Amino acid sequence: MKKIVFIMGTLVLPLLVSCGNDNKETEKIIDKPSIEIKDGLFTPEVLEAFGRISQVVPSPDGKTLLFTLSYEDVEENKANAEIYKINADGTEMQRLTTTPSSESNVRWIENGEKIAFLRKDKDLNSVQVFVMNSNGSDIKRLSEVKNGIECFEISPDGEKIIYGSPIDDYNQKDEDLFKNLPKTTGRVVDDLMYKHWDEWVTAIPHPFLADFSLNGISNAKDIMEGEPFECPMRPFGGSESFAWAPDSKSLVYVSRKLKGKDYAFSTDSNLYLYELESGKTTCLTSENPGYDTDPVFSPDGSKLAWLSMATAKYESDKKRLMVMDMMSHQSKDLTENWDYWPEEISWSPDGESIWFSGYYQGTEPIFKINITDCKIDTVAQGVCDFVNVRPISETSAIALRHSMRSPNEICLISQGEEVKDLTAINADLLAQLKLGEVRKVMVPTTDGKEMLSWVILPPDFDPNKKYPAILYCQGGPQSAVSQFWSYRWNFMIMAANGYVIIAPNRRGLPGFGTEWNRQISGDYGGQNMKDYLSAADYIAAQPYIDKDKIGAIGASYGGFSVYWLAGHHEGRFAALIAHAGIFNLEAQYLETEEMWFADFDLGGPYWDKSNTIAQKTYATSPHLFVNNWTAPILVTVGELDYRILASQGMMAFNAAKMHGLDAEMLVFPDENHWILKPQNAILWQRVFFRFLDKYLK
Repeated sequence: MKKIVFIMGTLVLPLLVSCGNDNKETEKIIDKPSIEIKDGLFTPEVLEAFGRISQVVPSPDGKTLLFTLSYEDVEENKANAEIYKINADGTEMQRLTTTPSSESNVRWIENGEKIAFLRKDKDLNSVQVFVMNSNGSDIKRLSEVKNGIECFEISPDGEKIIYGSPIDDYNQKDEDLFKNLPKTTGRVVDDLMYKHWDEWVTAIPHPFLADFSLNGISNAKDIMEGEPFECPMRPFGGSESFAWAPDSKSLVYVSRKLKGKDYAFSTDSNLYLYELESGKTTCLTSENPGYDTDPVFSPDGSKLAWLSMATAKYESDKKRLMVMDMMSHQSKDLTENWDYWPEEISWSPDGESIWFSGYYQGTEPIFKINITDCKIDTVAQGVCDFVNVRPISETSAIALRHSMRSPNEICLISQGEEVKDLTAINADLLAQLKLGEVRKVMVPTTDGKEMLSWVILPPDFDPNKKYPAILYCQGGPQSAVSQFWSYRWNFMIMAANGYVIIAPNRRGLPGFGTEWNRQISGDYGGQNMKDYLSAADYIAAQPYIDKDKIGAIGASYGGFSVYWLAGHHEGRFAALIAHAGIFNLEAQYLETEEMWFADFDLGGPYWDKSNTIAQKTYATSPHLFVNNWTAPILVTVGELDYRILASQGMMAFNAAKMHGLDAEMLVFPDENHWILKPQNAILWQRVFFRFLDKYLK
């Protein structure tokens, strides 16, 4: 593998490519940015310069890997992903595409001789399927789908393709009502579920089955024609919603066949078996009221594995690894006696076991389960997370590995051997930076338990000095504080700015068993908040911490946590930062779009006075305790956020100002629940540290 080189302190990655003739675009090509690092300082600009690896796909023989690598261009204010390949031993990395349009959904076809992928076509102005030779040459478009293609999977025999494409919403505008009003922007809404995260529901994704060849995609058929339901499901569903049987005679797709209010209050997605010859559709999971997702056929097609949640409305329930015999349609929970759960699954080539990663005690190791006796082996673990696990033999797999100290790199996992890194995309950039140390500590809780927490120390840490500290509050609420690498809540850049961070795995997080995870539902202002205060007291008691200079930060449920702590911290915090947080629980119940989440986690509607769980929850709403607020607060919001509306943050900011507190607000009209655009991301980091430095240094 060729090495990354430095020239006068600037990072330069030479092109290692055979690029094909797809370079005729007039838009700017986004390549690896040049960034100058002074004195090892980790700045927001440096954070945006990291290469971001995803979508690792082994070739049919397991000897070559495809992946996408994206970089952000701050000047252009956008990112771009390109396709690369590398030998499975880490040698001979090649860049295969060089375009201004991101590539995605990469798949090997023609027994590894060619590659299919998605890209926006400049002439059609929509995302279509393209194909190229395995060396990146002879790129051509295969599809011409009117509304574009969101994801696809090609049948094992290479003759068919299933793809997701939007169709018009079944709630069409009344022609008479809108007659002679061509410029009106009004929408008439007559049922729930009229928006998703950051978009209004004007189209519904449907699965289309079509003939596939290197000459093009043809004879497309909507296999859910006449059904006003989503497949893939919004907002995050993709190609994992489809699974081809190895004989190419049938496929399984995922859909929640509900609409309006029924959809808004349910997590009941199901797996549907579609037989190509007869067109017959059979629901395989009708008896389960919760999520059924991520179907994967065994190599011989005799079994189907998938992830399943048993509890209705509970989107963070334990994920069960289910396996169904496709002859009898009898299923079995392989993880019934294991109090943790998989995050993604892949069959071993011999069909005797399933590999998966899953949260376990603050990290995300790789596991392997025998489908006969359900014995689970830990294949790889460390102070890191493994994701995107793809077995290439009975004893080895390819995965992505990241930690709080480094972003994704591709690695090789072999049972009984050390994990081997195959790429080092960001190694030289990281080598120039001063990074903080990550320590695991066990914090006593108020109910006599111990809580795994991560403490991150500044570079060149001196235990004889006094440092300001930050309590990190996780979102989700059931989202693990594992060894994640974040481009927003990045602990290394916080440490580089002179802060000690404590990130506790408070109640309501996965990786510590079902009881620990589920405790938070119906108890938002309860034990998990006591856990946060325990973590804050723990870090304040350390001799290297200035206990008068401690802040609390968080987003989403973490933002709610900050607002709640603002009214209950009793002088512990000198500054607070909340992004996209819930301020008023009663308003949140009516404002959010996926009602199953609010209904289950909050306990029900606030007007049900007989519901003691709901009444307990709403009584802890942060907006009721503004009279106790004492600390300066920074609020940040995105106006395209339909999960937690920007008005929640605006209410909190207004309340703080009316209460006489120092407060700032950063509003992004063009962002959703996250801050995604490069220039917005840098501005967010600059405002974040300016605010913290003002009150904690």
